[in-house]
Amino acid sequence: MEVVAKMKFTGLSAQKTRLVVNEVRGRQAEEALAILGYMPQSAAQFVAKTVKSALSNAVENFGYDAKDMVITKIYADDAPIRKWRRFGARGRFKPWLRRSSHITVVLEERAPAIGVAGGKANSN
Repeated sequence: MEVVAKMKFTGLSAQKTRLVVNEVRGRQAEEALAILGYMPQSAAQFVAKTVKSALSNAVENFGYDAKDMVITKIYADDAPIRKWRRFGARGRFKPWLRRSSHITVVLEERAPAIGVAGGKANSN
């Protein structure tokens, strides 16, 4: 079953957020949080907060084990652009575009793989 968490209207552009999101896609949730803790990008804080929210939703609402949760889908979409203006010399207009993004994290439970084929190790 999928567990979803969303963060909307972050103050960062989707392009910069996607650079961080691509690093943690397909990883276990706890491993992703450890990686995001050391990333210097400011988007890493927003992505980490969203992953923590999805992980706590899985544990508290659905009773999953946090160690079994894997990030199956994670993406950053464009949010509305706030347009500012600045007036330049000779009557010119200089637009400033304040971009924002929506972050979505989808977690699924994956059972841990057993090390030996067949399930049990022979102890002779």
